[in-house]
Amino acid sequence: MKEEDRRLTIPETDRVERLVGVQRVTKVTKGGRTFSFSAIVVVGDGKGIVGYGLGKAKEATVAIQKGAEDAKKHLIRVPVLKGTIPHTQEGHYSGSLVFMKPASPGTGVIAGGAMRAVFESVGIKNVLAKSKGSSNPHSVVKATFAALSQMKDPYKIAQLRGISLNNVFNG
Repeated sequence: MKEEDRRLTIPETDRVERLVGVQRVTKVTKGGRTFSFSAIVVVGDGKGIVGYGLGKAKEATVAIQKGAEDAKKHLIRVPVLKGTIPHTQEGHYSGSLVFMKPASPGTGVIAGGAMRAVFESVGIKNVLAKSKGSSNPHSVVKATFAALSQMKDPYKIAQLRGISLNNVFNG
């Protein structure tokens, strides 16, 4: 099976794009200042598939489009159990450390801006999350993805162990 056949895709109708941040970058040269923009975008389907991308361009709208195209190329599958994450998880990238734990129904997404965009794009409705260390949106998004990619699917764990789903959490 080729790698292209296994790549995750999101249909156009289900796609949710969220802009996490846009930064204006200035390059000073002999001729003056040159302005460009970098944008970090999160794309998801609201059913467990999400990706992020970085776009750079001379105009903000083009940078956002490039970020969305890049996000579609780097999708991951995240286990979502009853609208929340299956277990507590930490993730870090560079100076950012994120902590997330499951929440009961009705709690909502208790998270900061960059993490909130990721959770809403993936379809997580109830979660408690905290970002520690660097608040740089790029690092926070990458740390959140590091934590989400380490999540274990409880159905697969139950199948591997040969036990029921209830025993995975209780035993």
